[in-house]
Amino acid sequence: MAANISLKQLKVFITITQHETLTSASEALFLSKAAVSMALSELEKQIGHSLFDRVNNRLILNQEGQKLLPLADELIERAQNIEQLFDNDQTLSGDLKIGASDTIGNQVAPYLLSDFRHQTQHKSQSLFISNSALICEKLIDYELDLALIEGKTLHPQLISTQFSEDEMCVICAPNSPLATQQQWAVGDLENSEWILREAGSGSKEFFLRVIAPRLEHWHESFQLNTTEALINSVSAGLGLGCLSKLSAEPAIKDGRVVEIQLPLDMKRRYWLLVHKEKYQSPLLKAFIEFCYQWQK
Repeated sequence: MAANISLKQLKVFITITQHETLTSASEALFLSKAAVSMALSELEKQIGHSLFDRVNNRLILNQEGQKLLPLADELIERAQNIEQLFDNDQTLSGDLKIGASDTIGNQVAPYLLSDFRHQTQHKSQSLFISNSALICEKLIDYELDLALIEGKTLHPQLISTQFSEDEMCVICAPNSPLATQQQWAVGDLENSEWILREAGSGSKEFFLRVIAPRLEHWHESFQLNTTEALINSVSAGLGLGCLSKLSAEPAIKDGRVVEIQLPLDMKRRYWLLVHKEKYQSPLLKAFIEFCYQWQK
């Protein structure tokens, strides 16, 4: 029945799942909208099932489509492996799409990728930086091959394993009354204003899990979606901040902000995430192994 399914049809199918409209899928594939529509209807005809629910003009993956997605993704990956198999040299090949949450993306991934390139001579990676929640979404939709994030996720389709850790810190403005203290207790932060990252970010999750439950009264004065803006807002005296020490270090050294050293365990783990049904190509396997043994 499905003997005539082509790789082109599967590529069209995967692209539609990621773009949700025929127009943007056709732009991504550099094909006409008619060609994309035809490839999809041929595939659905051969399989004997519709793969998407049509909602307004969007195409939303249905149950049958969800069954096909991991296999289609694997076939495309394996086809690329076949093309590269006869390139004579045994170096790693293919593209690697990595997602990273903010701190890892800005402070860790550049060094990790530099070392990986140096060790393997593989140069074709892309890095998508956003908050942990959006990264997980893209991983579930097969738009990313793996993710490196700060907060643990319990999504049933994702496997997460620890690959490193860092330390969090609380910072205040140099002219804050807290800045002159030699020692701090958590109680010193009562009735404080906080500048926090957006919902879904690893550092906000850490603050809500570790610090907020120990305070009776606190107030979120700002919610920002970049670390740089958060540091500058703290420096400007708009409130306290909670973020990765790696990210805050340059500003602490410059005296733009002051670290408040709390008697709390401020360590937090870094997690490596993969989709449990994702086909692990030699390249993906090699990168995962590299992450586990890498030390900054």
